[in-house]
Amino acid sequence: MRPIQMVDLKQQYQKIKAEVDAAVLSVLESSAFINGPQVQAFARALATYNNSQYVIPCANGTDALQIAMMALNLQPGDEVITPSFTYIATTEVIALLKLTPVFVDVQPDTFCIDPEAIRKAITPKTKAIVPVHLYGQAANMEEIMQIAIAHNLYVIEDNAQAIGCDYFFTDGRVKKTGTIGTVSGTSFFPSKNLGAYGDGGAMMTDDEALALKLQMVANHGQSKRYYHDMVGCNSRLDTIQAAVLEVKLKYLDEYIAKRRAAADYYDAAFAAHPKLKTPARAAYCNHVFHQYTLIVEGIDRDALNTYLAQHNIPSMIYYPVPAHRQKMFASFNTAGAGLPVTDWLTERVISLPIHTELEEAQLDFITSKVLEFASK
Repeated sequence: MRPIQMVDLKQQYQKIKAEVDAAVLSVLESSAFINGPQVQAFARALATYNNSQYVIPCANGTDALQIAMMALNLQPGDEVITPSFTYIATTEVIALLKLTPVFVDVQPDTFCIDPEAIRKAITPKTKAIVPVHLYGQAANMEEIMQIAIAHNLYVIEDNAQAIGCDYFFTDGRVKKTGTIGTVSGTSFFPSKNLGAYGDGGAMMTDDEALALKLQMVANHGQSKRYYHDMVGCNSRLDTIQAAVLEVKLKYLDEYIAKRRAAADYYDAAFAAHPKLKTPARAAYCNHVFHQYTLIVEGIDRDALNTYLAQHNIPSMIYYPVPAHRQKMFASFNTAGAGLPVTDWLTERVISLPIHTELEEAQLDFITSKVLEFASK
């Protein structure tokens, strides 16, 4: 049995090595390292995959969210509603732009932002909602969009963990996460379902005027070289990463299927154990399992984490400290926010290895050790 990894990028690379090597070599031979033709080729391919009108590549997923907020002309003091149970990148850009983060609770089964909590948090200063499609599962976008339309709010989807996820509307429409709100940001960090071999990110929108602004903000606020119409930043997806991503995009659905198969194996193994709650799968979307996250009850979660490590099984706590309790937000006085579900989850969640290269022997070993500990 091979050593178990949280994400086995080396084995994944070996299966597409010839294609990736050729793509990277083509960039080296052309020496078009910045804004080479592969960047726009990948953007077009991703737009086609997602059935999105516009894809604007950028340097990383954090930049994608920041640029989206800048392009929407959000102003200091504007309130942005977002979950606290998320990676810090979602929320730090709000504070960076001197906007006001308004943290709300998540649903205990999907781990995603609670629409009812959004409703209760809206004030005259609210300008945007940032739902996070956490662990590979979509937030309840149909209800969130209804709230946003009723209150004239922007919706900025954080799609860093759910690229490829289908959302099923009650009227029969199907859309990919990241194409439902006003704009979305995604990440191509190597461990993501569609991961580069370095940093990378992108924004998506169907609004042509907004797409032009996103492009300008990401390119020093210019649409014509040396003519800067707005304050922007410098955020580019480099050509080598675009070339790698264009190759890997062809395999994204295959990668997702393999992740779901691993999740099915875990679900079956843990289904009967009363102390292990397997991830819910909302009826309105098809989970793409960026993470496989258990909720444990009546078990010392941190001791389980240590026990697995002792048996050379990696596991992770996503996330041990929610955003509203981070020191970086002390000036917003968020630590006292009443987010009982978020606080409850941070003490009970643990994520197991899940990736495209997991073998049945590895899955069997992982599940046996989790059950061994849980049954003590």
